[in-house]
Amino acid sequence: MKAFHTFAVCAYKDSPYLEACLRSVTGQSLPTRTILCTSTPSLYIERLAERYAIPLYVREGESKIREDWNFAYQMAESDFVTIAHQDDLYGRDYVKTLAAYARRYPDMSLFTTDHMTVREHQLVPGERLWLVKKLLRLPLKAHGLAHLTFVKKAALRFGNPICCPACTYRKQEAREQAGQPFFRSDFRFALDWDHLIDMAEEPGRFICVEKPLMFHRLHKDAATNACMKDHVRSREELQVFRRLWPEPVVAFLMRFYQKAYASYDVG
Repeated sequence: MKAFHTFAVCAYKDSPYLEACLRSVTGQSLPTRTILCTSTPSLYIERLAERYAIPLYVREGESKIREDWNFAYQMAESDFVTIAHQDDLYGRDYVKTLAAYARRYPDMSLFTTDHMTVREHQLVPGERLWLVKKLLRLPLKAHGLAHLTFVKKAALRFGNPICCPACTYRKQEAREQAGQPFFRSDFRFALDWDHLIDMAEEPGRFICVEKPLMFHRLHKDAATNACMKDHVRSREELQVFRRLWPEPVVAFLMRFYQKAYASYDVG
């Protein structure tokens, strides 16, 4: 029988935060399947997989976000999959809440929750953009309408208020059987935002639970911080806004976003 859900944890090199992530996903109040996926195998990762009795899958080739995510998605043999980032933590009732909404909405294609930010071991309950993100997600509070394309896209038009590792996706068997990748965007930072827009244009309901069931860690070695330093983020967000708005609106939105980037700077 096919499993209901899988946490597919993406491990990159020897992160000091990986074990805490594994403890959070294996300690769920509703037991679920966990796998560990990496394109940078090491003795450290192997020992953690053994310690927590988690299957380890190694992808051959250069480490790239899209390819690593698609590999993790493919290795998860379940109805739903969460691409878990090695630095992040999940609340004990994340899977229990997912299961409740999956029963209520059989057409649910995306499940996500509110999140809190952890900066260098310190919980930050009121980050500068937290309220803005909650406001942007307001259209998704109408669960009864969240299968409509314009409702789903309304939550994405002014930025991406959905934290990628807080997302769980319904596995698309038809696409897998056709050999089509789940994540198709060529972006490095805005890959998840671009992908959510693709999903919004396809059948399926977006369910967002405004309860912080995921804890997103920001630190100096995180991919988010790296993309800030080399300006990848600003370039890619500009391109996504151009997908959604005419150029004058894009220019206005980017001025706002450039001021907000300081909220993610961790040195």
